[in-house]
Amino acid sequence: MPHNECILSEVDEQIVVDAIRRAEKNTSGEIRVHIEKKTEIPPMERALEVFYFLNMQETEQKNGVLIYVAYESKKVAIIGDKGIHAVTGNDFWDAEKELLIHHFKQEKYCDGIVKAIEQIGGKLKQYFPFRSDDTNELTDEISKG
Repeated sequence: MPHNECILSEVDEQIVVDAIRRAEKNTSGEIRVHIEKKTEIPPMERALEVFYFLNMQETEQKNGVLIYVAYESKKVAIIGDKGIHAVTGNDFWDAEKELLIHHFKQEKYCDGIVKAIEQIGGKLKQYFPFRSDDTNELTDEISKG
């Protein structure tokens, strides 16, 4: 674990933000990453709180996706809003969560998050392709708790 109290260095954070931007070039969907030290409640509950705190439910097509990480608690969750969840179902999110866990066990935090972003971006592109009138509805920056 890096000593700067986060699992990502500044360089890693920029790599993640760049991955979000690349993924969002092909879709009207929105991807956010939230990282915090720990959660006292189940990760899906906490991720849902963060999802609403970040106003991710405000996207026009209900296609926002949140990757939530509580690194000291060793908890992760991925939430897709109603629009994207309706077409992917739980299996897709579970597979992405397992991908994160697999990489995190090897302390490859940046790699895991980037790979999840790429796969989520591919799924968003499939169901919510980029349109000429699309705007970036949510910031691409990593939020922290």
